Amino acid sequence: MLPSRRHPDLLHAGLLIGRLVLGAVFVAHGWQKLNDTGHAGVTAMFDGLGIPLPGVAATFATWVELLGGAALILGVLVPVAGVLLAANMAGAFWYVHKDAGFFASDGGYEFVLVLGAVALLLALTGAGRFSLDAVLWGGRRRGADVPEREGAAA
Repeated sequence: MLPSRRHPDLLHAGLLIGRLVLGAVFVAHGWQKLNDTGHAGVTAMFDGLGIPLPGVAATFATWVELLGGAALILGVLVPVAGVLLAANMAGAFWYVHKDAGFFASDGGYEFVLVLGAVALLLALTGAGRFSLDAVLWGGRRRGADVPEREGAAA
């Protein structure tokens, strides 16, 4: 592979921007579940949607979105947060959106697909250089610091 001609920090800046935006979206949705709808309301909604163990699922969805989103913003434990958020979006896809088609305007899965894919992308790449993961674990933790150019060893 040819080395990238871009400045190496652009990759890390892109990961930072992605983490901040995705984290803010998840925090907002988790906060909405916690503060506006409440546990009983989310549980009732999940029960009406046929989601198994609606109380457990409501707790999982609320706290994974809230704490996972905060983890993305801070850049801490990003691989774990990314996997949990992607799993949460897989559940939203399967139980809520898959039968409504693609477009979110029709209740479809495009939004949860993008959220889940980007969460998984961050789980696989790590938080990047501009993160608490990089400060706490440096390059020792897999994914904490991605290669600076294509073909470079981690």
